[in-house]
Amino acid sequence: MELQGQVAIVTGAGRGIGRATALELARMGADIVVAELDAGGADKTAALVQDVGRRAAVIPTDVTKRTELAAMVDRTLAAFGRIDVLVNNAGIYRAASTLEITEEHWDAIMTINAKAVFFATQAVLPTMIAAKRGAIVSLASMAGKVGSRTNLPYNASKAAVISMTKSLALAHAADGIRVNCVCPGFVETDMWTMVAREQSALLGQTPEEFTRRRQESVPLGRMERPEDVANVIGFLASPRAAYMTGQALSVDGGLVMHG
Repeated sequence: MELQGQVAIVTGAGRGIGRATALELARMGADIVVAELDAGGADKTAALVQDVGRRAAVIPTDVTKRTELAAMVDRTLAAFGRIDVLVNNAGIYRAASTLEITEEHWDAIMTINAKAVFFATQAVLPTMIAAKRGAIVSLASMAGKVGSRTNLPYNASKAAVISMTKSLALAHAADGIRVNCVCPGFVETDMWTMVAREQSALLGQTPEEFTRRRQESVPLGRMERPEDVANVIGFLASPRAAYMTGQALSVDGGLVMHG
């Protein structure tokens, strides 16, 4: 129980990687704040956390609004009295060829995937600085390390997460706060269903064919499970990663090295 007595906020914890991460951190002993707009998904995650024997609080949070991020922190402190871990998991995906990217598309992706990651982090920092301890883990992506013909804004947003992780780690190492990110590959979630639908349409394939080809490109030979990512997030949040900060860990079945 390496996180016994600690409190972790997980944004977008109502499904997929966020839910798997909330459960992993709960198994490690943490009480969980489910910061999520989807009430049904949030309640389900909270119930699963409670099944593990940990406390859970559902705090509806629009991560794009700084007032709601401030309220998320205030309500967490009111409920649990501390914040030890923040997992910036909330994110969206949209594909488009270069000439079809609109300003609205660009702004939507950047606001949720990059800007909100910074301001959620900024919101918890005063509490962590006062405690002289904290662990922040953000969801970047393999997309932040490679190029793409058909989802430039998404890739740029995830590269921004990697860059922010390094700057935040440098700025707050002396405060006892570690900041890292993970870079998943092809994860079987609701988001992947959307990826396969949008990308296959752009590439003239069926979604099933797109997914099969992507799976065949993975050196480890299978699609990624949400738990594969959650396990690494749990490690980065734990004392086992006490000497790691500013890192962007690839959890992608070997895709990035494979090229």
